[in-house]
Amino acid sequence: MSGLAPDRRFVVLGPATRQFRLPRRGLTVSLLLLLGIAGLSAWALLTGDYPVSFSQVLASFAGTAEDPLGAYFVTEVRAPRVVAALVVGAALGLSGSIFQVVSGNPLGSPDIIGFTTGAASGALLSIVILDGGPAVIATGAILGGLGTAVLVYGLASHHRTVAPYRLVLVGIGIGAGLAALNALLLVRASLTAAQTAAQWLAGSLNAMTWPRVELMIGALVLLSIATLAIARPLHLLAIGDDVARGNGVEVHRVRLLAVLIGVALMATATATAGPIAFVALAAPQIARRLTGVAVPPLIASALTGAFLVLVSDRVAVTVIAPDELAVGVVTGAVGGAYLVVLLVSQWRRK
Repeated sequence: MSGLAPDRRFVVLGPATRQFRLPRRGLTVSLLLLLGIAGLSAWALLTGDYPVSFSQVLASFAGTAEDPLGAYFVTEVRAPRVVAALVVGAALGLSGSIFQVVSGNPLGSPDIIGFTTGAASGALLSIVILDGGPAVIATGAILGGLGTAVLVYGLASHHRTVAPYRLVLVGIGIGAGLAALNALLLVRASLTAAQTAAQWLAGSLNAMTWPRVELMIGALVLLSIATLAIARPLHLLAIGDDVARGNGVEVHRVRLLAVLIGVALMATATATAGPIAFVALAAPQIARRLTGVAVPPLIASALTGAFLVLVSDRVAVTVIAPDELAVGVVTGAVGGAYLVVLLVSQWRRK
């Protein structure tokens, strides 16, 4: 008696007693994104005001480079910037995927809900009032994002439940109020503080250093592990609260944990590079369309976010060379157009 034919839509991994099924299309898309990221990273390391060859790049990382200036540009200037673009983009893509799953809405990203604006408020307070340095600004951004999340979640909660649409609406309202606060802070700030704040608000990967990047890598690893720990209940939550409860999921607890993880991802990325707009909004939807699934995939969203930020940074560096744009300017321009397309497509469907 012949067995059932294998489902070609999935790749089966692991022993027969504990097998994992991965969507074949999603796996293919993830591998292609990794190849694109590898190619762009190599290009970023090779090009610049001081061009080097591929062999010089390898020698720089191996510590055998004969050109110390070229080795400095590769290992201390370009490499931290490339890694920062990847980890910040991955964090934003993963954060946006979490929020869109929790809210059940393609507009449910930290940019729209107001959490990114809250992180910016915390950073602006650190710049304008405390006259803080990079560490103080980063701490203010993280605390601002977390504080905004607590406020939005508290106002959106009703009898220990949070309706997804209420979370989005309350977040939009709080974000509008915080945007007004940010504008007031910039108006009342001194010229020096206003210039520092404006540079930070643009979102930039300039002057990245390994200590800043290493902190972001550590945060991304820990938060990614936490995300994978709640991946299954989060997927059930995307199907519906009733289905999730029927499978033993504590809906309120999982939703709260997901929001906290998503905010932490967004806040640490913002603390590292400033507010880089629309990546958290666009990356999950692009990944969902590429993989052909109904719910934004976590891993593919992170890879898409990393790819988008790296591409945007390359555009920011080359479009008006030798001058540079802030990467947030590029993502804001592209993301604004994407948001209009998304809103129009949603309106036509309804």
